[in-house]
Amino acid sequence: MALIRTQRKEWCKLMKNNTRSLVLIALFTALTVVGTIIKIPLPTGAFVHLGNAILLLSVLFLGFWKGSLAAGLGFAIFDLMNGYAAEAPYFILESLIVGAVAYSLFSLFNKKPQKVWQILVIAVGTGIAKLIMTQIKNTVVQLIVGMSLGPAFLTAATRLPATLVNVILTALIVSFVYFPLKKATRRMFEQRHIGE
Repeated sequence: MALIRTQRKEWCKLMKNNTRSLVLIALFTALTVVGTIIKIPLPTGAFVHLGNAILLLSVLFLGFWKGSLAAGLGFAIFDLMNGYAAEAPYFILESLIVGAVAYSLFSLFNKKPQKVWQILVIAVGTGIAKLIMTQIKNTVVQLIVGMSLGPAFLTAATRLPATLVNVILTALIVSFVYFPLKKATRRMFEQRHIGE
């Protein structure tokens, strides 16, 4: 009888964790969509947005797979809603790659960064990965339309200033909000466990 009660408690705990995970993935997906909708157009045709900051925060709070999935789905939904459907699969892939870099850097600090400079290291490394992915994607697009490699690479580089602005904005936002959000979520989940 005690074994059945123990198994039931474990199953209930697992179900609560699965439900919480799904809710958090959905939340960060929605935040990524909204963060990408809030955009400032640039003369190059690109735009500055908050989606990359949400990607980094989702990986820091949910881990690699859940965080990258949430952000990738958010970017894909944004693309489907705004006429960029052909780019949706790429942004899921990019979210996984950039998320892997973010999580690797996060792991350097034992997944418990204590200082703002540590968050900045994670954000800068993640930003470098984003810049590389953007350059590769834009170069490939130019190659597909018929340019040779040299001009394709240079043309792709003209779109990097928007990504650089997004990277800087992401580093600033995440370094300012990570610790207050971490404290708030810790408090929220601790209160939830006390009340059960």
